[in-house]
Amino acid sequence: MITIGGTVELHGHRGARGLRPENTLPGFAHAADLGVDVIELDVGLSADGAVVLGHDQVLSPANLADTAPAWPDDPAFPYVGKPVRELTLAQLKTVDAGVRQRDDAFARTQRPLPGTPIPTLAEACALLAPTSVGLAVELKTDPDWTDEEIGLFTAAVADVLAKAGMTGRSRLLAFDWRVLVEAHRNHPALRRTALIERKTLVPGTRWLAGLPPDDPVAAAAAVGATALSPEHAITTPGLVEDAHTLALPVVVWTVNAPEDMTRLIKYGVDALVTDYPDRFPAPRPTTATRA
Repeated sequence: MITIGGTVELHGHRGARGLRPENTLPGFAHAADLGVDVIELDVGLSADGAVVLGHDQVLSPANLADTAPAWPDDPAFPYVGKPVRELTLAQLKTVDAGVRQRDDAFARTQRPLPGTPIPTLAEACALLAPTSVGLAVELKTDPDWTDEEIGLFTAAVADVLAKAGMTGRSRLLAFDWRVLVEAHRNHPALRRTALIERKTLVPGTRWLAGLPPDDPVAAAAAVGATALSPEHAITTPGLVEDAHTLALPVVVWTVNAPEDMTRLIKYGVDALVTDYPDRFPAPRPTTATRA
């Protein structure tokens, strides 16, 4: 658990996206081997109610590839490019998540693992339950979802974590703060992290559960967040100080350059989310080493 003023936590982004395929069991195992404190992952809900891993609400051609239909002459095939919510678990399980399909920086540093399937949250919990690694579970929704859909999705995630005995080691993350409101009201044993970035803090935003964006720290506290998670580009010493004043630890994402890690640690942040856990400063920095 993050406590303000302790050792800086290391969070593996989507497992260790720069080193292994994102949101996969092999990626999580590698991140755990590298010594991360927390694995950050993303989840969606299949058409038949399974909580599955994946960053986008639509199956992304950047990191996913079709193999074969789940059954002969399936009219939904090919599946890549279709919404997760329109596909069953059986259909999703045919998709290969083990090879980066886009020629980008991650493809050049990530070890491909062809044949790796999309995992469920339950499978990720089973893998990590024997370890001490925590889970940061981001629910992929947006303001177009209804409140009922938010409630059903949040309950499904909370149920998986509870059945796996992982509630105490997990926190829910969301840009759509209605998830945090729902979790605070109906699943209070789960910690709640308020994600923010520039595009969710514009005037008239629909992301902050109806609250104005002029003071995101106060707004996060008002919706029952237990931590604030800003993108690194908007993280300042003042933001960190304001969050700590309201007893909100600060978890900064996604920080891949060692010099940025060092600078943010000096700001007094409580955790760093990175695609490259192997780049984190050693020994682990604490408040005693912060400027």
